[in-house]
Amino acid sequence: MIRPAVPDDVPEILAMIRELAEYEKEPESAQATAQDLHAALFGPGPAVFSHVAEAPGPDGTPVAVGFSVWFLTYSTWTGRHGIHLEDLYVRPHARGRGHGVELLRALARICVERGFTRLEWSVLDWNEPAVRFYEALGSQPLSEWTVRRLDGAELAALGSQGP
Repeated sequence: MIRPAVPDDVPEILAMIRELAEYEKEPESAQATAQDLHAALFGPGPAVFSHVAEAPGPDGTPVAVGFSVWFLTYSTWTGRHGIHLEDLYVRPHARGRGHGVELLRALARICVERGFTRLEWSVLDWNEPAVRFYEALGSQPLSEWTVRRLDGAELAALGSQGP
């Protein structure tokens, strides 16, 4: 079952974010706190959203086995919004059961229902299982685009310069 996240999901989503960071070989980069996540997802005027994938646990009650975190984008070329999928993660024991596809399907459904024109995300080039999974869905790599990032001291330096 896929459903929008609720405030009680924050600890489990945060745990899965840390699991994902561990898998992506950057555990020290996962610095978000439960308070950060709660404020982003459920504070006034949230700009970040999440869905949770659930499956029956050992006692039959639903347990979180995956999540997505996403936000709206805007294309000046199409004149419409889209969705950027920041994170998609399914716990290893639950992979291969359709949870990842259903999380993506939920976002594609939002795009279709709202008239959004794009669903985009990044994937690490070494993550072959994820690349194959995304290719099987029909996604296409953007060959002429590269992702750029400004953070840390460089971000602070640029942001502190006068007009």
